[in-house]
Amino acid sequence: MAISNTTGGSARPAFGSGDRPTLKTTPEAYTTLGALINPTKPDNRDLLIKAYGDQGLTGFLELTNAKKSAAVADEVTWWEEGRLHKTFTYSAMTAASPAAITVETGVEDEVRVNDVLLLHDGQRVVVTSTATNGNISVKSLKGVNTTEILSGTYKAAVIGNIYAQGTKQPTAFYQTDLEKYTNPLFITKEVFIVNGSQATNIGWVNVNGSYLWYHKNEMDARKRFMNQREMMMVFGQKGSASITLNEGTVTGSEGYFQALETRGIVADVSGGTQGTFASITDMDQIILELDKEGAPMEYAMYVDRRTSLDIDDLLAQGIATQVTAGLPGQFGAFNNDANMAIQLGFKSFTRGGYTFHKHDWKMLNDATISGLTSAGSYYKGAMIPLTTVADAKTGEKAPALEMNYKAAGNYNRDIEHFVTGSILGYATDGEDVARFNYRSECNLITRAANQHVLLR
Repeated sequence: MAISNTTGGSARPAFGSGDRPTLKTTPEAYTTLGALINPTKPDNRDLLIKAYGDQGLTGFLELTNAKKSAAVADEVTWWEEGRLHKTFTYSAMTAASPAAITVETGVEDEVRVNDVLLLHDGQRVVVTSTATNGNISVKSLKGVNTTEILSGTYKAAVIGNIYAQGTKQPTAFYQTDLEKYTNPLFITKEVFIVNGSQATNIGWVNVNGSYLWYHKNEMDARKRFMNQREMMMVFGQKGSASITLNEGTVTGSEGYFQALETRGIVADVSGGTQGTFASITDMDQIILELDKEGAPMEYAMYVDRRTSLDIDDLLAQGIATQVTAGLPGQFGAFNNDANMAIQLGFKSFTRGGYTFHKHDWKMLNDATISGLTSAGSYYKGAMIPLTTVADAKTGEKAPALEMNYKAAGNYNRDIEHFVTGSILGYATDGEDVARFNYRSECNLITRAANQHVLLR
C-alpha cells in the first residue's frame, strides 16, 4: 500500500519508492527538544566598551578659569587701552643733517617737532620739521650727519623730547589709544528623537544601569552638543559680512584661535625634523615676545600630544620644574598648590621667571576633529595667561577669557534643554515621539589677546 503525504497541498514521495522522504518539523523528528527551539541564552556581555575613550572635549574654559557672564545684547563690547608710548613704522633714512626719514602717509602728522626718536639701529635723532609728503626731517643728537638706512621696514620709538632754554610748551599732545572690540553671540542647537516603540524596546547593552538604548543616544546627543558648543568658541570665525542660510542670516562669532591670529602672538612651531620645540631656544623666543607685551608671569599651555612630547624633551634637557627651580614656581591659578596642578593634569615648569602649566588638549588630538592627518592638527596649542585683565573704560577686572551667554531676568540661554512630544510622560503635541532639544546662545571674548600665544 502506497502512502502519500500531501501536507501543504502538494504531493510528497512515498516511502520505499527510492526517493528521499520529507523531513518532519515536529519535535519527535529530532534527538532533543533543544535541537529544535534552541532555548539557550546567548553569552552576551552587556558591558559597553568605550573604544575611543572618553570623547568629551569640554574643560578648556573651566580649567583656564574663563569667566561666565550674562549678555543682554546681540553682541558683546569691551575696551582695551593702547600702548602708553608712541612708535611708528618707517622705511628709509638719508645720510645728512637734516636727514629725511620716509614714513607712511599720515604718520608725519602724528610726530611732533623736538621729539627724540630711537631708531632700530640705535641712532638717536631729534625731529626738526614734519612734512605732508610722507617724510619727516631729523638731525642726529650727536650733531653729525645721520647714518643712511636702506629701504626696508623698521620701527622707531618716541623716547622723549628736547627743547632749548626759554622756549614754549608743546602745542600738540599725545593720548593713549582706546580700542573698542565687539563679538556677536552665536546660536548652536542639537536634537535627538525617539519614537514610542523604540523607547520601550530593551537592548543588549547596559548603559548606567539601563538597557534602554535610546538612553545612550540621548546622552551622546547631549555630549555632542556640549563638545560642539566649546569647539565653536575655539574655532569660530567672524567675517565682515553676514551669511545667508536657508532660514535667515547669521553673523559669525570670533573664536579663540581667530582672536589670537588677529591680535595675538603667533608662533610657528611646525618646522624641523624633530617637530615642535626642537630646542630650548624655541621657548626662549616666545618668552622674549611675552616680555615685550607686558605679559603676566603664569601661563597655562594647552597643546596637542606631539607638542606635549617635545616639551617633555625640553624638560629632560634641564628646564626647571617646580622641584628643580632655584626659585619656586608660581601656582596662583591653583591656590599656589603644586599638588592641585598635578591632580588636574598639569605639568609645571619655569623658564626666565615665567611659570608654565602644560596640559594636553584633547580637542587637538581627536582624529574626528582637528587631528585629521598623520602630522596632526594645523593648530598645535595655545598659551593662556592666568591673570585678570582690567577693562580700560569701566575698570572692571575679568579673566583673560570670558564666556558670555544671553540672559535677561530669570531666563538665560546658557544651556537650554527641553523635551516635546507625547510619550515618556511628555504631552506637548500628538506626535508619537519624544524630541530632546538642546540650545545655547553664547560667545567667547579674548581680552588682551596680545598676551596670548597661538602655536601652529
